[in-house]
Amino acid sequence: MTHEKAPAERTGAAGETYDGFTEEERGAMKDRAKELKTAARRGPRAAKADGEGEVLAKIAEMPEADRVLAERLHAIVRASAPGLAPKLWYGMPAYADNGKVVCFFQSAQKFKTRYATLGFSDLARLDEGTLWPTAFALTELTAADEERIGALIAKAVG
Repeated sequence: MTHEKAPAERTGAAGETYDGFTEEERGAMKDRAKELKTAARRGPRAAKADGEGEVLAKIAEMPEADRVLAERLHAIVRASAPGLAPKLWYGMPAYADNGKVVCFFQSAQKFKTRYATLGFSDLARLDEGTLWPTAFALTELTAADEERIGALIAKAVG
């Protein structure tokens, strides 16, 4: 006797039920496919040079609340880890070391969530014992938050 698993059923913000990926998730996957095609056409040097402009353009498109956070975060990353290269990753601003994403900003609007997120990949060296956070919710940035984020970014690449 075989048991087939039913597709994952999820409930959206408006209470509607759907199977599989959300429209926002499919959009992020399409963004990533476009990013890979563009990078392949340009070559590694050109892609690295264009990353800053693409990230700043993506940030400029964001709604004000997300844009303010993303602009500050961009400045913090550039100051704390100037060796990280800005790039788009699934349509989000991200910062990479040798082409591999170390951290990224996910706007609240991107997936229709109640807060923006600063996330770190497994390449980030944030290890603390056997448990440590890899993503942080952002609703605003205080001076203390900015200092903490700068220290996290520096540790991530240190």
